[in-house]
Amino acid sequence: MRTVDLDAAYAECGRIVRASGSSFHQAFRLLPDERRRSLEALYAYCRVVDDAADDGGDAAAAVARWREELARVLAGTPTHPVGVALADSIARFAIPPQHLGEILDGVAMDLVPQRFATFAELRRYCYLVASAVGLATIPIFGCRDPRSRDYAEALGVALQLTNITRDVAEDAERGRVYLPQEDLRRFGYSERDLVTHTRNDAFRALVAFECARAREFYAAARAALTPIDQRALAPAEGMRLVYSRVLAKIAAQPDALFGPQVRLPKWQKAALAGWAWLRTRMPVGAPARRPAPGMETA
Repeated sequence: MRTVDLDAAYAECGRIVRASGSSFHQAFRLLPDERRRSLEALYAYCRVVDDAADDGGDAAAAVARWREELARVLAGTPTHPVGVALADSIARFAIPPQHLGEILDGVAMDLVPQRFATFAELRRYCYLVASAVGLATIPIFGCRDPRSRDYAEALGVALQLTNITRDVAEDAERGRVYLPQEDLRRFGYSERDLVTHTRNDAFRALVAFECARAREFYAAARAALTPIDQRALAPAEGMRLVYSRVLAKIAAQPDALFGPQVRLPKWQKAALAGWAWLRTRMPVGAPARRPAPGMETA
């Protein structure tokens, strides 16, 4: 069995996070080194299992191999560098193993193009691919209040709904439509309209509806933020602010979804992460100095 040096394993996880270009990277920098490394290990796990399913070939076999690696992780005998770092992180912070399995269940759902008849079905998917990740981070962040689980679950749904709305045109071209079929029918907008990039009032009303739903989950996450854990959740608050801002851009210009992916510049991501850190150092409910325009949306 190949032995992987622990420091090298964590270094590989950090490389994967940086290479992903994710908005999460800026938020991770708010953590002390030990917690940051474990959060990078968890994110790297999510990244590599998702990539394994997307790289072509037998995707089901790739997911099965990661189920085997996860079993080795939990048994203390990992072989993959990400597995080595993840096993150490589980031991350090008591990450609930069931959430790591749920993440794999979410990846498995994406092995075939999905259709969701109702939002209830979509919400279950969002739980597996996003909320389960958030719930796994709770002990890494050092949360103590049980209500932070509600925060993590709501934020995960909000982030995934933002991703789904942002990528709706690109996903449709790949044969994937994550928006509930009941929503498409409600606004009279078809999958064919998505593929042909039909810009009309029905599309704009549909996007407005999806944005409003995502905002409800961002608000629910904010409402679940407790005084006990608000400092611990500063990185998650950074993600909330970044993705809330992305959602605001989508709501303001829905037709832009048919162009290049809606993104924020790196400076704005960094500024929002910094603003989250400052805000979580203030008493909950205390008046705060208003940020610069465009820096706060939720």
